[in-house]
Amino acid sequence: MAKGSIIFLNGSSSSGKTTLALALQAILPEPFMHVALDQFRDGMPAAYRGLNSPPGTSGHAGLNVVPMHRDGVSFTDIQFGPMGLTMLKGMRRAIAALAESGNNVIIDDIIMRPEFLTDYLLVMQSFDVLFVGVCCPLAEINRREAVRPGRFPGTALGHFEVVHAHGVYDVEVDTERQSPSECALAVLQSWQDRDHPAAFEKLAELNRSHT
Repeated sequence: MAKGSIIFLNGSSSSGKTTLALALQAILPEPFMHVALDQFRDGMPAAYRGLNSPPGTSGHAGLNVVPMHRDGVSFTDIQFGPMGLTMLKGMRRAIAALAESGNNVIIDDIIMRPEFLTDYLLVMQSFDVLFVGVCCPLAEINRREAVRPGRFPGTALGHFEVVHAHGVYDVEVDTERQSPSECALAVLQSWQDRDHPAAFEKLAELNRSHT
């Protein structure tokens, strides 16, 4: 059985990844499953989805949403305890298992720490991965967060700098400047024109040179 292909959408919270994933599903010539971090987060026990949970609690051990203040700026930090990190590790390997079984997959995730990308590079090294940077100016993201139900203001600010820090993609889109359909067409064009996606190979080489 041939392995499935992977389109990896990486961008900050509220950058438009999920909207882009759905737009891609509508135009891709083959079926692609949409697998998102939010799906795995919502599958965690409620007690492990913390809100400013202190050390020693289940919320602190899972995925903890923590209000922060630094240099007069308020933002929201998403912190992962041991259970949360184990969930993320399993999520990446579950995605690999789907692709190994022949499923095409759109990944909808946020590279919140450099080591998260390092693990993706390890897990996805034998797959055809198109790495997509889903970009949006912070001012527009802040506006979106203010009107989205269930979103804490400043969530994207907490990881905005690190999410694209690696700086290498096969294609980038700007969801403020481009409509969802325009973004999807740009990704589709990159997907169809590729001889072999290069970003993950370049990042893996960079990672090896730094170890």
